[in-house]
Amino acid sequence: MLGTIVNVAAIVAGGLAGIWIGGSFKERYKNTIMQGISLSVVVIGLSMALKGENTLLTILSLVIGGLIGEMVNIEAKLDGFGQWIQERLQKNGKVSNFSKGFVIASLVYCVGSMSIVGAIQDGILHDPSTLYAKAVLDGISAIVFASTMGMGVIFSFIPVFVYQGSITLLASYIQPVLTDAIVTEMTAVGGVLILGIALTMLDIKKIKVGNLLPSIFIPIIYGLIVNFL
Repeated sequence: MLGTIVNVAAIVAGGLAGIWIGGSFKERYKNTIMQGISLSVVVIGLSMALKGENTLLTILSLVIGGLIGEMVNIEAKLDGFGQWIQERLQKNGKVSNFSKGFVIASLVYCVGSMSIVGAIQDGILHDPSTLYAKAVLDGISAIVFASTMGMGVIFSFIPVFVYQGSITLLASYIQPVLTDAIVTEMTAVGGVLILGIALTMLDIKKIKVGNLLPSIFIPIIYGLIVNFL
């Protein structure tokens, strides 16, 4: 769990630094920075999505994962949790801004393949190096995110801790299925979800990426079926 602990500490530290820096920015600067970040997220998503070698599996993963996510309504639960935290921190009516930062940052930090692979390495090999590298990336991005989206970014450490920590604890059961091919397809699905996050950040289209989050794990089920057959 050491890697995940370092990861969440980096998010909190980066988020606090971002809020301090963002306080000196005028709103128009924040808007321009946010647009630049969003375009960068588009590039990251595309680079991940194009790594996939099985387009049909990507489509099926998104369809099946989306159905599961809608039944559970993950997006609404994340948003509601963000609002619940905000209401207990302050009563100034800025719940939506807090929730937006919380949900977007949570999804960005959980969707990438480094979360899964790094957590498994930490759980089985007690090697947190991948999560250390992720901590550096997340900490830097938290500075930028928090400077434009506010305090909600800091509290994204909670789902990151639960998500990566759970994978670390279950690592011995997941690891045999995660071949290079399966990780590649999970990365491709994650890339599509990151593109969805970018569209939401650019206010082009509100994509319920949270409800698509189970899609990332569908390639694992596919791998289990293939191995069984």
